[in-house]
Amino acid sequence: MCRTMLYNMVVLFVILLNSYVARASDPDPVQDFCIATTESANHAKQCKNSSLVTVEDFVYAGIKVPGKFGPTGLSGVSVNSNVFPGLNTLGMSLVRADFEVGGVNVPHLHPRATEIAFVLEGTIYSGFVDTNNKVFAKVIEKGEVMVFPRGLVHFQMNVGDTPATILGSFDSQNPGSQRIPAAIFGSGIKEKLLEKAFGLSSKEISKLKKKLSPH
Repeated sequence: MCRTMLYNMVVLFVILLNSYVARASDPDPVQDFCIATTESANHAKQCKNSSLVTVEDFVYAGIKVPGKFGPTGLSGVSVNSNVFPGLNTLGMSLVRADFEVGGVNVPHLHPRATEIAFVLEGTIYSGFVDTNNKVFAKVIEKGEVMVFPRGLVHFQMNVGDTPATILGSFDSQNPGSQRIPAAIFGSGIKEKLLEKAFGLSSKEISKLKKKLSPH
């Protein structure tokens, strides 16, 4: 095989590989829809018999009202294929986020999805940090949207005088979510490492771990 032909084959392989990686979020569906039913023994979701599917399988009313508010003044109600089986295989999901005055959605990331957040009500300080540790943040208001690239740390805070609501949309039916404070101080990482990483005392680390560890 001549060097030119080998070079061309390598270039073609790289192009095809990049194309695959760029599309390798959720797989493309191979049918109109697959209403998820109870998972089988091997944890694979099964499709509801199409003859039994009704319009109700494509309607979800679970985000009409806020959910329970947490200690940071945030209520998050996810709409994914686990609670809305009609989303199964369609490569998207949603979240309704409600903020009390001063409420915060702590720095977090979604490893499997880009998010676009639409402000339904209120005034939100919103932003993300890129891999060069540059922050992109501003105050957005009702009717405005902001996008958070996949896998990047982002955050929101209600800086208005009234409660606020955001609707977030993801390009994955299972975007995943990792809250940075809990991931670092609530995951069981050795205290000695955290002390050196953050310049905190053992007492301070213990206090944070107690506060952020799962109960």
